[in-house]
Amino acid sequence: MSNRNNQQNKQAARERLRAERERQAKKDKVRRQLVVAGSIVAVLAIAGGIGYAVTKAGDSGSSDKNGIWADAAKQTLVKPANVTGENGNEIVVGDPKAKETLTVYEDVRCPVCAMFEQNSGEQLRKDVKDGRYKVRFVMVNFIDDSPAKGTGSKNAVSALGAALNVSPEAFVQYKEALYSKKNHPEETSDSYSDDKRLIEVAQEVPALKGNKDFEKNVTEHTYAKWGLEMGKLFGKNGINGTPTLLHGDKKLTTPGTQNPPIAKEDFVSVIDKEFGAKK
Repeated sequence: MSNRNNQQNKQAARERLRAERERQAKKDKVRRQLVVAGSIVAVLAIAGGIGYAVTKAGDSGSSDKNGIWADAAKQTLVKPANVTGENGNEIVVGDPKAKETLTVYEDVRCPVCAMFEQNSGEQLRKDVKDGRYKVRFVMVNFIDDSPAKGTGSKNAVSALGAALNVSPEAFVQYKEALYSKKNHPEETSDSYSDDKRLIEVAQEVPALKGNKDFEKNVTEHTYAKWGLEMGKLFGKNGINGTPTLLHGDKKLTTPGTQNPPIAKEDFVSVIDKEFGAKK
């Protein structure tokens, strides 16, 4: 073997090792973030019983300064366009002809949901675009009733309803913006309870930028009652945390754990195993 070829082989080996180290470092970083975020949620759960019991307690009025959400529960249900199912609780995005459906439970204030969207959301959207499966999004609001308190989850879901009323694409893009590193608040912050902040984030979505009908529906909380109805799905069928990914009744988790697949590599691996590897 010539010295030149030997040097090239050594260089290629170094590049492969460097790339593998970078992949592992990125994966380890995501898992450290997941542990930290999971610990925060666990502490909140221990302190105040996050989950079904909190949702059933119905303490949403404790931070409802203007009585919006107490009134919303008494209002007539108004469903946004592009929904189906009882009380409009079916938000399905993708090709209706796709044989498989992935169900994703999320809370807009949830830090782990934000991590999932930031790491694996792009891949999920690509899979949907490719017709690999369609997605049913279930947007819940249990963090508002945790020790963190607030109305940001409910308010953001109501605003997502306003985006969905524009189009499914606007809904998906707006959700992506709400979960982005740039915009997503700390888990203890209730900034999404502010309509102005929700409208500000919406300016990143072409179909929502300067859209007066959308903004009117946000500020008038047109879909507040609908958002509350969506929230009632939390705690049913064993769903007691977010994000939760389901294929039928099967919960999809990273092998060897009870955690959802947050890192992109884990998400791809889990989805390939469940739906079959891409051809």
